[in-house]
Amino acid sequence: METRIKDLRTDRELTQSEVAQSIGISQRKYSYLETGKQQWTDELLVRLAEFYQTSVDYLLKLTNEPRAYPRTRRRGKNL
Repeated sequence: METRIKDLRTDRELTQSEVAQSIGISQRKYSYLETGKQQWTDELLVRLAEFYQTSVDYLLKLTNEPRAYPRTRRRGKNL
């Protein structure tokens, strides 16, 4: 998984700091995540997928399709 995430970043010529700031974490934490020294949380994977406009499945190498899934409507309290 780490290779795909690093490839996404480098293909877009982004620094670790730029991606980290975009998903709300420090560059150091991002470095640990990208190199596999620390595990990704569900929340951070979702933020990263939204940042790259892809799916968590793509980040986790469960699919080779980089396009994000169509968004579903979230249920509100009144539904």
